[in-house]
Amino acid sequence: MFEKLQADYRRFLEIEQALLDPAVAADSARVTALSRERGKIAKTATLYGRYLDLGKQIAEAEVLIDAEADAAMRAYVEGEAAVLRDRREADAEQLRDILYDRESGADHAALIMEIRAGAGGDEAALFARDLYEMYRRFSDSMGWKFELLDMEATELAGFREVSFSVTGEGAFRLLQFESGGHRVQRVPQTETQGRIHTSAATVAVLPEPEDVEIDIRNEDVRIDVMCSGGPGGQHQNKTESGVRLTHLPTGIVVNCRDERSQHKNKAKAFRVLRSRIYDLLQERTRSQRDQARRSLIGSGDRSQRIRTYNFPQNRVTDHRIGLTLYNLDQVIQGDLTGLLKALVDHDRREQLGDF
Repeated sequence: MFEKLQADYRRFLEIEQALLDPAVAADSARVTALSRERGKIAKTATLYGRYLDLGKQIAEAEVLIDAEADAAMRAYVEGEAAVLRDRREADAEQLRDILYDRESGADHAALIMEIRAGAGGDEAALFARDLYEMYRRFSDSMGWKFELLDMEATELAGFREVSFSVTGEGAFRLLQFESGGHRVQRVPQTETQGRIHTSAATVAVLPEPEDVEIDIRNEDVRIDVMCSGGPGGQHQNKTESGVRLTHLPTGIVVNCRDERSQHKNKAKAFRVLRSRIYDLLQERTRSQRDQARRSLIGSGDRSQRIRTYNFPQNRVTDHRIGLTLYNLDQVIQGDLTGLLKALVDHDRREQLGDF
């Protein structure tokens, strides 16, 4: 299966050779283009090259083992060969991750998440905020960049809806399966008789494309301005800093009111719009891919109930893979690593098998 990475490896060697050519070195534009291309494939190519080299070293060691008559020397070479095999397997695991990311479309550098309160009134809005804080804490723990894009708050400090971006190595890979319906079972703050209520929120995970991936024509977007939302105050009441974008060909509408600057709101709104259009364009490909896979966890269907957070039992259950954990108090504080890796590992097994 690693043969799929050979193209990157061969191209990397070609670029390395080309950059040594004096004629190429004299062309600054070409050097820049080749260096940029080299940077995109260097990690994969270097890792694959090392994997191949370790294979050769192991083969050479095995020849020495077969030919060695001295028991002590033979044991020494066998030990060296075992170390080489461990290193090669570690590299193979990283190569499997690279292949999985390519097959699943999880190799994006950034993503946008949208959370909307569902059934449950004020409690659903409070749960939406809890989810937002959960992802924010997790992003902080991973060292990722977290940026609030837009939010619509309620009087009880909940969120009717909120959107934010996450940027960092492995962010989309780990968070890609969070799309869907999230259900909470707990005693609401407003409940006076101690009864457990069930509320819901929906999460959407959108890969944030590079600017070159999505070209939005100015004539295809209607831009409206409005009074900004947020905490209120005279400035926001009098200043039309909020922005609404309507993409005419698709009917997609994006609101952004978080910033006091109309320019900043407009820039954020276009980022969300690009992601939604990109997600729409990828929907057909994603559907075809999902039909060919045994796993449903990557469907991204927002109507699908994917997880239940049961506070009285300190339990979180992911219904897609049948995983139940009794550490909800830690999960809601942002300790998502175990849960998210279980989803990724399940999906990777479905795609790559035991390879």
